[in-house]
Amino acid sequence: MSKHVAVLMGGWSNERPVSLKSGRECSDALQRAGYRVTDIDVGRDIATVLMELKPDVVFNALHGPFGESGMIQGLLELLQLPYTHSGVLASALAMDKHQAKIVLKAAGIPVTDHLIMHRADVAKAHAMPPPYVIKPIADGSSFGVFIVKGDHAHPPQEILREDWNSGDEVMVERYIPGRELTCAVMGDVALGVTEIVTDLQFYNYEAKYAKGGSHHLIPAPLQPNIYDKVQKLSLKAHAALGCRGVSRTDFRFNDKAGPDGELVCLEVNTQPGMTETSLVPEQAKFAGHSFEELVSWMVEDASCNR
Repeated sequence: MSKHVAVLMGGWSNERPVSLKSGRECSDALQRAGYRVTDIDVGRDIATVLMELKPDVVFNALHGPFGESGMIQGLLELLQLPYTHSGVLASALAMDKHQAKIVLKAAGIPVTDHLIMHRADVAKAHAMPPPYVIKPIADGSSFGVFIVKGDHAHPPQEILREDWNSGDEVMVERYIPGRELTCAVMGDVALGVTEIVTDLQFYNYEAKYAKGGSHHLIPAPLQPNIYDKVQKLSLKAHAALGCRGVSRTDFRFNDKAGPDGELVCLEVNTQPGMTETSLVPEQAKFAGHSFEELVSWMVEDASCNR
């Protein structure tokens, strides 16, 4: 008898629309692969829903704070339901960009210099010489990210908007010019390296999820030593944070900084997008795994005590 998989999607974070799309596409692929699937648009009653449903495996397609911060992972541990992706600690660590950087830096992975400040103070005066980046400490899909360029006389005042819902503490970090690179890890294997090219200001929400918003070059046109370094650092970051299943690590590469350039790790995603324009399915395909094989592998890899 085929396994019964509950696919968690939706939720109430800023990334709800992306999560719904990820979840539906994963659900369709799992059904094509022969699993019995139940789609769950996650609400605050999720514990009751899962206790009644009693699935064999939970496929976590949630994005944003509740879904990738260790909260839903802790609930699934309590319910003793095997689940995909990373466990409680790795999820919480990776979601908190400040704490993640501390761990990554200790593991010898290059990260940018940064400050943690109240957004009201960030709006008053430049926190560091431009160019720099302002971003929420714990949000995804580039929500609330500002790039402050050298010709900006003042910090962006939009950070004081009344509808801001990404926390009062924000991260200010040095801007790394150059190329956007990313590499997924599947189990203990680094997949291909992708270069993301966009005509937009940076790889923001629109570039990530709109058709034609960005172009993905895989394999990334890099020198072999740099390509290899990105893969090795992705594996190292995955291990340093204690990630499981699939993760994706994002980098900036300034190829004009010295003979080998400057390669910097931006963040590790423990719940990377799984839509048709997403990077991990593309990288898995490049490695010879169909979308159905990828999600099936994730289901078979699922466990508790992650």
